[in-house]
Amino acid sequence: MSVFRYAGRTARMENPIIRQLLRLGQREGVISLAGGIPAAETFPVPEIAEASQRALDRLGSAALQYSPTEGLAPLRAYIARRRGVAPERVLVTSGSQQGLDLIGRVFLDEGDAVLVERPTYMGALQAWNVYDARYREAPTDAGGLVPETLPKEPVKLAYVLPNFQNPTGSLLHGDRREAVVAWASERGVLVVEDDPYGHLYFDAAPPASLQSRWPEGVLYLGTFSKVVAPGLRMGYVIGPEEVIHALAQAKQAADLHSQAYGQAILVELAKAGVIERQEERTRELYRRRADHMLGLLEAHMPESVEWSPPKGGMFVWLTLPQGVDTLALFERAVEAGVAYVPGSVFAANGGLENALRLTFVSVPEEQMEAGVRRLAQVFNNLHKY
Repeated sequence: MSVFRYAGRTARMENPIIRQLLRLGQREGVISLAGGIPAAETFPVPEIAEASQRALDRLGSAALQYSPTEGLAPLRAYIARRRGVAPERVLVTSGSQQGLDLIGRVFLDEGDAVLVERPTYMGALQAWNVYDARYREAPTDAGGLVPETLPKEPVKLAYVLPNFQNPTGSLLHGDRREAVVAWASERGVLVVEDDPYGHLYFDAAPPASLQSRWPEGVLYLGTFSKVVAPGLRMGYVIGPEEVIHALAQAKQAADLHSQAYGQAILVELAKAGVIERQEERTRELYRRRADHMLGLLEAHMPESVEWSPPKGGMFVWLTLPQGVDTLALFERAVEAGVAYVPGSVFAANGGLENALRLTFVSVPEEQMEAGVRRLAQVFNNLHKY
C-alpha cells in the first residue's frame, strides 16, 4: 500500500484499459492500425529548420523568453484571420488537449452534466473525468450527431466533433449543425466544437463551423498538430473575449504560456505559406491511404462487418455483429500481429463492445494490407471459439 495520500481525483485520471492496449500493441511484429497519430513523413522538417533559424534571426533571445499567456500577437492574428474572428477571441494553447483541460477547469463543477456524442473522443473523457463530469450521450450515424436525440434534460456543456469525427470519421451535415446550434441556444448550453481534422477533407471542405453560426455560444478548438507536427504542441481556443480571459487565467496558473519558440516558428511557417501547402500535401496522402484501406476492407472483411467510408480525417469505424466483444478479442488480434482500438473506450457510459476504430494514415500501404488481412482472419475465425 502506498504511503502517499493522493487527491481523490487521481483515481479518475488513469485508464488501465488504455494502458494495457498500448502495452500489447507495441509488441514486436505487431502492425498497429490503432494509433491516432499523423503520418510522420508529412512533417515539414526542412521548412521547420529554416523557420526556426528565421525566428532566431528576427527575434533573437526574445524567441526564448517568456511570452504573453494569450499567445504571441502575430500567431493570434494569423489564426484570427483564417477563422474570421478578432485576435482578442484567440487563446494559444499547448495543443488542443490543453484547451479541453482548461475548459474543464473553468466550467465544470463536480457532477455537472456534459453532452457528448456516442461514440466520442476518449481524450475529452480523460480530461473531464478529473472534474467528475457526468455524461449524457447523443447517438451518431454517418451524418454525425443525430439532433432528434439531443436531451431535454439540462446540461452544462455540449461537446461535438463535427468534422471527420474521432473515432467514427463522420461529417456533421449542415442542417444538423443548425439544429445543434438551435438546441444549444434555446437552452443556454455552451458548445465545445473540437476540430482537429477539418483541414483533412478528401473532396469538398466541410460546412460552416458551429462557431461561425453562433459566435457567442461556441468555443472552437483547433490545432497545428495534424498538419504541421504534434511535437510543437500548438493549439488554440476561439471564443467570446470574456471566456478567453477566464481560460487565460486558468492557463497562467497551469503553465504561464505555451512555448514562445514554437509559436515563433509557426509564425514564420505561416508567413512562408508552408501551413497551407502542408494541408494540401497531407490531404492528398490521407485520401490515397483511405482509399487503399477501404479497398482492403471490401476485399477481405467478412460480410458481417460494416463500416461507412470517411470523407476526411484519419479513421474508419467498424461494427461487428452484436455479441462480439472487441476488447476481449484484442489480445487474440495482437497474437495474430495486428492492433486496433476497441469501441468501448469511446463510450462515455459503457457499451459499443462490438465496434472498433482503425487508422489509415500512419501505416505504409504494404503494412496496411498485411494488417487488414490479419484482422479479417481473426474475425473469420470467430466461429471456431
